Amino acid sequence: MTIKIVTDSAADLPAALIEELDITVVPVYLRFGKEVYRDRVDISEDEFYQRLLHDPVHPNTTQPSPQDFASVYDKLSQEADGIISVHITSKLSGTYNSAVQGKKMASNRCPIEVVDSQTLSIAVGLMAIQASKMARSGMSLQQIVDELGKIIPNVHLLILFDTLKYLVKGGRVGKAKALMGSILNVKPMLAMKDGELVPSGQVRSRSKGIGRLVDFVKDAKEIQDLAILYSTTPDEAQALIERTSPIFPKEHTILARLGPGLGVHGGPGILAIALREKELL
Repeated sequence: MTIKIVTDSAADLPAALIEELDITVVPVYLRFGKEVYRDRVDISEDEFYQRLLHDPVHPNTTQPSPQDFASVYDKLSQEADGIISVHITSKLSGTYNSAVQGKKMASNRCPIEVVDSQTLSIAVGLMAIQASKMARSGMSLQQIVDELGKIIPNVHLLILFDTLKYLVKGGRVGKAKALMGSILNVKPMLAMKDGELVPSGQVRSRSKGIGRLVDFVKDAKEIQDLAILYSTTPDEAQALIERTSPIFPKEHTILARLGPGLGVHGGPGILAIALREKELL
C-alpha cells in the first residue's frame, strides 16, 4: 500500500528531508505589491528577508488555491492508494480549508484525508515527517490519521520574537501590546495553544529568551522529535542545538528555517523550538 504525504510550505521543512521522505509541499503565495512569488520556488529565504528589511512595500501572503491542491492530489493519486495532507492551523490560515476544497475538486482516484495540525511552522513539519515514517512502515491510511490525532496534543512550539512589529503589520496582535513591548525593551515569547498563538511571557534580553527555549526542552517529557527554527540568525540556532544536545542528541535534531510564508509575520531574529513528546498511554 502506497500512502503519499502532502503539506504546505508554511511547515518549513528542510529541502533534504522533503526529498528523503518523499513529502509533497504545496507552496504558499507571497505578494510584494503586484509581484507574486511562490514560497521557496520563486523566491529564496535570503532574498525574502533582504526585501522584507529594505523594500518599501510590506509583503502579504495568500494560501494555496483549492485548484493547487486538487492538481497535486490528482497527480499523486495516479500512484497512491491514499493521500494524507497535513496543514498549518486553520485558526491562523485558510490553507486547511483550501485543501479541503481541493479534495472535493480532485478526481478521487484514492481516499484523501486532510488534517488540521493545530500548529504552525516546523511543528507541522514534525507531524508530516511522522506521517511519512508511518506510511513507510506499512500503516494504513486510517491508522496514520488516528495516530496523528494522538500526536497533535503532544507537539509543542515556543517562539522567541525579536520584535512584534511584523505581527502587528499582519494584523495578528494588538498594536498597544507591541508598543508596550518596544517601550519596555522586552522580547515577547509566544506558544501554540488550541491552534492559536498565545503569550508565553516576556524576557528582558535575548539571552534570557534563549535560556527559556533551553528550559522548554529541559522540561519536556520523553522527547521523540526536536527541531530548532530560525529566520536570520543561523549561528544562534547552531548554538542552541549545542545547548540542547545533553537533553536530545544533536545528530537527530532538525535545523529548519522560517520561510517567506510565515516570515512575513515573524520577521528577522525569530528563534523557536518545536518538539514532540511521547504519547501518554
